[in-house]
Amino acid sequence: MDNTIVVSTPPHVKSKKTTRSIMLDVIIALAPSAIAGIVFFGLLALMIELVAIVSCVATEFVYFFIANKGFSNKCRDAGKVCVRWWKQFDFTSVVTGLILALILPATAQWYEVLIGSIFSIAVVKMLFGGTGKNLVNPASAGRVFMFLSFAITTYTACLIPALNFTSGVFTGPTNLSWLLSSDGNPVTKISVLDLFLGTGVAGCIGETCAAAILLGYVYLCIRNVIKWWQPLLFIAVFGLAAVFMSGFSYIQTGGYIFNIELFLPHVLSGGVLFGAVFMFTDYVTSPKGVYGQLVYYIVAALLVAVLRYFTKLEVTSFVIMLMNLIVPLIDKYTIRKPFGYIKKKTQKEDK
Repeated sequence: MDNTIVVSTPPHVKSKKTTRSIMLDVIIALAPSAIAGIVFFGLLALMIELVAIVSCVATEFVYFFIANKGFSNKCRDAGKVCVRWWKQFDFTSVVTGLILALILPATAQWYEVLIGSIFSIAVVKMLFGGTGKNLVNPASAGRVFMFLSFAITTYTACLIPALNFTSGVFTGPTNLSWLLSSDGNPVTKISVLDLFLGTGVAGCIGETCAAAILLGYVYLCIRNVIKWWQPLLFIAVFGLAAVFMSGFSYIQTGGYIFNIELFLPHVLSGGVLFGAVFMFTDYVTSPKGVYGQLVYYIVAALLVAVLRYFTKLEVTSFVIMLMNLIVPLIDKYTIRKPFGYIKKKTQKEDK
């Protein structure tokens, strides 16, 4: 009888959850943002969501079919290959397609969405071995690829007018462009209430309604899919850094103070909130240990704030890809040693 005790570092399996059940939870959490996007941007948003999801699933199927020799022997084994694909289907491609659609503006063309979806699955995910083996988040990589390939910088306005009638309506990514060039002015063109609800805001399909994103966040926390503190840590560090980058205001009593009024506008503008909840928390491309996660979220938040300030652009997807690439380095220097671990002596130490 083998009495060997295996000592390993986290993560450890503590429940009966599977990849499929977790992905279904993520889809449910994304549903409010997807529905809000359709309400705010109309049938164009629905078309983009459907094209992205179908394209991602179809790409995964075709790649699996070819890799498992479904076309061999005059497709004699095609039926068996299809059955094997369905048995291993874990809805990760559905999540990738839905997230990719939600971080796109409703002005994206269907063929752009199709190409971006194929790139996300075929190149970023399947080429590296499939689920759990991709180096970067497929949706963020697809978004960056589409930005560089098609220069998607036009954002349509929300169909529902702003509740605050003094708010302006812009064609940029929410009021982000104006906010970053406001020279520390604490007065925002769009009210915080409109930014929270997404009314009167021009932006990406799933990123404009903060209320829907927070609803998904609460669901993921209740289902223990993500840790509650992870998005909050990122948002807190980012918000404070963004306020600091915006400068200080002079007060009549003498001295300077933070423009803390800009905290919520920065957090609610662009894709920061959506990325914090649904993309930075990706299991595959985020650190495994708690210390590594602390470093990961703090550094990522600072990078987003700094790069946003200097580029005057939405850089969340770029930062996600960059942080994903350095996750192995973070794990190497921050991962906890297993209980009972004894360092092996080198030959020099033995001498």
